[in-house]
Amino acid sequence: MSAPGDLIDWAGVTHVPAVMPVRIACLVPSLTELLFALGLGPTMVARTGFCIHPSPAVRQVPKIGGTKDPDLVRLQVLAPTHLIVNVDENRREVVDAARAFVPQIVVTHPSGPLDNQRLFALFGAIFDRADEAANMTKTLNAALADAMATTAALPRERVLYLIWKEPWMTVTRDTYVGATLATVGLDVVPAAAASRYPVVNDGDAVWRDAERILLSTEPYAFRERDRQALATATGKSVALVDGEWTSWYGVRAAPGLRALADWRMQLPPSELPPTELPPTP
Repeated sequence: MSAPGDLIDWAGVTHVPAVMPVRIACLVPSLTELLFALGLGPTMVARTGFCIHPSPAVRQVPKIGGTKDPDLVRLQVLAPTHLIVNVDENRREVVDAARAFVPQIVVTHPSGPLDNQRLFALFGAIFDRADEAANMTKTLNAALADAMATTAALPRERVLYLIWKEPWMTVTRDTYVGATLATVGLDVVPAAAASRYPVVNDGDAVWRDAERILLSTEPYAFRERDRQALATATGKSVALVDGEWTSWYGVRAAPGLRALADWRMQLPPSELPPTELPPTP
C-alpha cells in the first residue's frame, strides 16, 4: 500500500493517483524499461530512440526523437496524460514547453542506488502498482547488500570514469554513476567540480590522482582500441565498463549492481603510472 509521501516527485510536485486508462510518454530510457517492468507497457504512447529496453516489446511504442530534442509536435498529437522526465537526461525548456499540453509531468532525479526505492514507490503510487514496486525494492535492497559485501574486502580505489571523448568528460561523486561506483569501492575523481559532468583537460590533476581509468560504453561508445590507446598514453590501468551497470536506474539497477560487483572482483590490481605526464588523446 502506498503512503501519501510516495506521490511527491523530485520537483516537489504532489501527484494524484492516475485514473485509468492512461497514456504515458517517457523521455528517459531506464524509466521506459521500468514502466514495462511494472506492466505499463501497453499504456505507453511515446518514447525516445534511446529507449531500447525491453526489446522487442519496446519497439511497439512510437519514437519521437532523442532525450534532448524530442519532437514536441508529434508528442502533442499522441496526447499523453503523463510525461516522465529526468533532470539530467532532459532539457528544462523541452519540459516547460510540454507543460502546455501534458496534464501530468513526473520529474525524476535519482542520485544514487538507494533513490530507486523512492522511484519505485513514486511510480507504484501514481499508476496503482504498489505491490510490484514493493517487490522491486526488495530485489534492489538484496542486490545492493550483496554488491557491497562482495567487494568489502577490496581496497578502495580512486578512478577517473570517462563518459565522452573530444573533449574528455567525467562524472563527480554526487552523480548517480559516482554513487553507484562507490558502492563497490570505486571513488571517482574529481570528488566535486563546478559541473557534475566536468570536462577533463590535459594536465588536470585527475590524470595523476586516479589509480585507474574507466571507459564507459555509454553515452560515448568506448571500445577496446580506446582502452589500449589511453593505457599507452597514460601508463595507467585502463578498463572498459558497461555503462548500463553504472548509469541505468530503475529495474536494471539490481542486476547492474550485481554485475558491477562481479566485474570489480575480476579487475587486476591497478598500476601507478611511471610518470606524471599529461595524456595524449
